[in-house]
Amino acid sequence: MRSSCKFVTGYCRYPPHEIKNHLVSRRRCLFASAFIIFKFGNSIKKKNTRKREREILMGLYGVDEAVIPYNLNGESNWWHDINDSPLWQDRIFHILTALYGLVAVIALVQLVRIQLRVPEFGWTTQKVFHFLNFLVNGVRGLVFIFRRNVQDLHPEIVRHILLDMPSLVFFTTYALLVLFWAEIYYQARAESTGGLRPIFFTINVAVYSIQIAMWLVLWWKYIPVLVIISKMFFAGVSLFAALGFLLYGGRLFLMLQRFPVESKGRQNKLQEVGYVTVICSSCFLVRCIMMCFDAFDKAADLNVLNHPVLNFIYYLRNY
Repeated sequence: MRSSCKFVTGYCRYPPHEIKNHLVSRRRCLFASAFIIFKFGNSIKKKNTRKREREILMGLYGVDEAVIPYNLNGESNWWHDINDSPLWQDRIFHILTALYGLVAVIALVQLVRIQLRVPEFGWTTQKVFHFLNFLVNGVRGLVFIFRRNVQDLHPEIVRHILLDMPSLVFFTTYALLVLFWAEIYYQARAESTGGLRPIFFTINVAVYSIQIAMWLVLWWKYIPVLVIISKMFFAGVSLFAALGFLLYGGRLFLMLQRFPVESKGRQNKLQEVGYVTVICSSCFLVRCIMMCFDAFDKAADLNVLNHPVLNFIYYLRNY
């Protein structure tokens, strides 16, 4: 007959040595489970604590400064390494100088070629466009070469003028291209274009007048809120330019699509207008977004030396 034993309350039909082995195994499992739960709980607690600390730092100091203490496994943060390195700052601005200088030379060559080919037409829209391109990119290149000297200029408003004035001329340059497309579009539809140039000049005079007025106020008295308004004004101007490209570039593209397939140069012009519309509208839109961040977040400030990566992205996008 199988032996039995009394266990706690009632009777158990397993031998005593099996019960003992079972209890030992169970006790080990419980200890192992408790240890795992303890370690896992501590790990989650530490992660939540670090997450909370990061949120507090981001709230107090902003994203740029909060990233510094959180380099995983002691690895260096390449973003801050580049931003804080004078060598990399100079390299990035020298690259921008070379790129903008190249565009300035190309614009000058195009201007000379057109002048030699048709000297009797005077200053056409195309000539003015290439001249403004040469002017904008040439000035930008000079500012990038002497970026450290520009950063030390006082009062601070002088630095803002040197860095932002080319942006106004850049707007005028590509607004001129929108004007050129608008004239082609309305002439093809046999509509009057007499009112387009007055509108172009009125918009440019208004933009320059508002911005120069803000610069003069800042020269007289530095008002931080007015600096934010100035940056938002540039963002609004860029958005306006992007909408202009989408409106008249899109209209001209659709009109060229309706031309007969065998029309001479139709396909080349169609591609040219399409590419330029997409590139210019996206560039001005990105410019608008980055200026909004620049206005409200010091970590995204574009007019400082220690943000060369942001400057490179911003000016390369405009390039």
